[in-house]
Amino acid sequence: MKDLSLHILDLSQNSISAGASLVEISIIENTKADRLTICIEDNGKGMDKEFVEKVKDPFVTTRTSRRVGLGIPLMMAACRRCEGDLVIESEKNAGTRLTAEFKHSHIDRAPIGNMAETMISLILAGSEANRAVDFIYRHIIDERDLCLDTREIRTALGNDISLGEPEVLIWIKDYINEGLKNIRGGVKDENNSGIGRNQKENPGNNQCQKR
Repeated sequence: MKDLSLHILDLSQNSISAGASLVEISIIENTKADRLTICIEDNGKGMDKEFVEKVKDPFVTTRTSRRVGLGIPLMMAACRRCEGDLVIESEKNAGTRLTAEFKHSHIDRAPIGNMAETMISLILAGSEANRAVDFIYRHIIDERDLCLDTREIRTALGNDISLGEPEVLIWIKDYINEGLKNIRGGVKDENNSGIGRNQKENPGNNQCQKR
C-alpha cells in the first residue's frame, strides 16, 4: 500500500466487521525518539490466542468478501521493513488492540497519507452497519495534538441528523485537515512539514494511551 492511512482504513474496517461500536485510532509521532506508533483499538468480539497467531497468515480471514486476509500481514511487513513491528493484543468478547511501530525517519516508511479521507470512509462504513459505530481519532506530533470524537459530534447533532450527512462529513474533513495543519506547524502535508525525517526536537509520548 502506498501510504499508511490505507493500512489504517483496512484494519479499522476489520473492527467494524468484528462488531465494534467504538474504534480508537491513535497516531503518535515522537521525533526525538524517531518513532512512529499507530494504535487501533476496538471493543469488538475479539480473538482467542490461537486465532491471533493465525491472522498473521495472509491466507486466513473472517471476511466473506475476500478469501485472503492481507491487512495484518501487510502492516506487519511494513513495520519490520522500518525497524519496527506489529503487536496484536486480543481477548475473546473483549476487543482487540493493534500497535504498529516504525522508525519515523526510515527511508522505506510510507507517508501517513490522507487521514481526513480515511476517517470519512470509516464513518460512512460505520453508518452502514446495523448499529451505531463511533470513532476516536487522535494524532500527536511531539507536544501538539489533534482529537476527533464522533460521540461528541453525535451529541451536538441530536437524534435527527446522521454522521453520514454530506454537510457533517464536510465539516469533519475540514476539522481534521485544519487540525493536522496546525500540529504540523502550518502546513497540510506531512512531506512538507519539516517534522520527522529532518526534525529532532520536542520530545513526545510514543505510547498509545488507554481510553
